[in-house]
Amino acid sequence: MAKTLTNRDDIRQWAEARGGNPMLMDTPDGTGTHTLLQLTFGQHAINTDGNEGPDRIGGFHLVSWEEWFDALDEANLALRVSDDPAGGNEAEFEFVPRG
Repeated sequence: MAKTLTNRDDIRQWAEARGGNPMLMDTPDGTGTHTLLQLTFGQHAINTDGNEGPDRIGGFHLVSWEEWFDALDEANLALRVSDDPAGGNEAEFEFVPRG
């Protein structure tokens, strides 16, 4: 079963309970830039040798929760998460349009 989160406190609590950190990446979109949102889970991902610099993962950079939530609001997105306690990837999520 999945549930959709829009409340900042609920999203942050869900992510942090799974070792999640907020990340953003600005990409060109032809007329300017588009901000991509992501969450990374587990400290090992942050400390890997393949990072492009301090606090960077595959072009994404770690940001504050406030900056991440501002980007989420600007994109009018919510976070759909699994609330199935029976197993599977408990950090499974997707971004969905609000509404």
